[in-house]
Parts: sequence; structure tokens; C-alpha cells
Amino acid sequence: MADTKVLAPGAFCWCEVGAADAGLAKSFYGDLFGWTITDTPAGDAGIYSMIRKDGHDVGGLYQISEEMAQRGVPPHWLSYVKVVSVDDAAKKATELGGTVVMGPLDVMTAGRMAVIQDPTGGAFALWEPREHVGAAATGEYGTPCWYELVSKDKAEAGAFYAALFSWKLESFLGAMDYTIFKNEETSVGGLMQSTKEMGDVPSHWTIYFSVEDCDATVAKSLRLGGKVVVPAMDIPTVGRFALLADPGGAMFAVIKTTP
Repeated sequence: MADTKVLAPGAFCWCEVGAADAGLAKSFYGDLFGWTITDTPAGDAGIYSMIRKDGHDVGGLYQISEEMAQRGVPPHWLSYVKVVSVDDAAKKATELGGTVVMGPLDVMTAGRMAVIQDPTGGAFALWEPREHVGAAATGEYGTPCWYELVSKDKAEAGAFYAALFSWKLESFLGAMDYTIFKNEETSVGGLMQSTKEMGDVPSHWTIYFSVEDCDATVAKSLRLGGKVVVPAMDIPTVGRFALLADPGGAMFAVIKTTP
């Protein structure tokens, strides 16, 4: 279990799903991953639901507002990166060619955040922790274990994140042209170029959740109303993964890692 109190700036520290139907999403994910989901008042924002696995915070869930839907915001998962100062990081992101989509703003007394779009279109969030440091469980079954950016311009995206978070870029010697993001000496995510086979899919971050059995999880997701975007397949020396979508359309990945 990760202790997010000691995570260095530049580490992924939180994730949340914006759902088309919060009630349906709670039922789907609760059954799929064994999560306990508890509603929490969030002031003017309404209700924010805390996701927990075995009593430990994993992430959040909320209902996409009518205003967001009218702006064309689809159901989606969002990844948060820990920073020392959201305002400084947002300013730097802009200077590097990124766009501030929302914020910076205070989330009551929990922390300060901003949503950023990188120069190639990938969206992520910045988090400056105060009372809430982030997830208390990562890497275990039913919790996030990897974050991956598929970009329209791999080189431009890599340069942006390296400059913004001081991430190191390391080539993964596998069957594809894949880059690993390293925060200090810890691997925190991956980067790959979008392909012709993906069609006109925009640049995007995908969260991978660790599971005990990939195929069984895929089958269970289908029974619960989810969809298979990419069928289960093996990545040599890494594990077996699948790309799924919840009943509302928010995409996520599951993986059974190779020991």
C-alpha cells in the first residue's frame, strides 16, 4: 500500500470518474472492483462520492452536471498529479504550451486543484494537498497501478511533461515504441503514439486498475453493463490487459501484471 503523505511531487496521487449516471456508476464499479462508495457533501458542487477499497481511499466519483454535458464533456476518468503549488504549475503548463481548462481553485479545505490540457490534447489535473493528501491504496487489486498517455504527438507530449514535472523519459524495449515516465527513480506512467488503427481518437490518459484475473474481470464487466473497447490480450513480460468502458462510456483499463 502506498503512503501518499510521502509521495514526491510529480507522482500520481488521485483519480476520479465523472459519470453520466452517478447511481449506475456506483453500482457498476462497486460490484466490479469491490469498492465501497460513500456520498460526501461538496458545497456548491453538490455530492462527491469517495471510493474506498478495504477502508482505504482510492478515488472519487461525481455526476457530470447539465452545464458540463452541454459543453460536450463526456463521462471520463481524470488523473491527478501532486504538485507543491498548483498556481505555479498551472502557470508553467501555460508557458509550455498547455491550456488551463479549470482553476486553479480551492476544493474547500481538502486542497487546491486545476485541470490542464497538454499541447497535444491530453487532460489531467494538478493537486496541491492540504487536508486530503490523496489515495491511500494503490497497486493492490481494485486500485490504480498505472497511468498511460496515448498522444497525437508523442515527442511534443514527452517534452511537455518532462519540463513540467521534471519527469525522465525512458524507452521501453518492447514490441512497440513506448516511453516510460519516471518521477525521480520511480516509474509513474507510460507514453505512446496514437496509431492509424485508433482512428480519430484524441490524445488521452488512461488509468489501469490492478485485477487478479483479467478475463474474469472483462466477463464480469459485460454482465454489469460495461463494454469492451480492446479485448483482453497479453503484453510480453508485463501482463494481460483489456480496455473497457463503464455503462456511461467512461473508459478505463484493467491489468493482471506478470510477477
